[in-house]
Amino acid sequence: MSEEIVRVPINGTLDLHSFSPKDIVPLLDEYLHSCYKKGILEGKIIHGKGIGTQKRIVEETLRKNSLVIGFGSGDENSGNWGVTKFSLKRHARKLS
Repeated sequence: MSEEIVRVPINGTLDLHSFSPKDIVPLLDEYLHSCYKKGILEGKIIHGKGIGTQKRIVEETLRKNSLVIGFGSGDENSGNWGVTKFSLKRHARKLS
């Protein structure tokens, strides 16, 4: 059986509702790298509220990712604890 390739828009919002927990770590790492390359340095990951499994996986992945400088739950206007917002480090400037 071959793996299906899923195309995810790189726009700063990643909705994990259609993904299995086992797929989250590689997906999120690739998504953050793609955001960084496009200059999208702030965004959100929609994992839903549920029993918290996806939220824990997301937070652990963000904690380990060297591009991430901060993250936290959304507020009342952005999904509360069903969303995790993230901030990525700024691009290093080239000295000339």
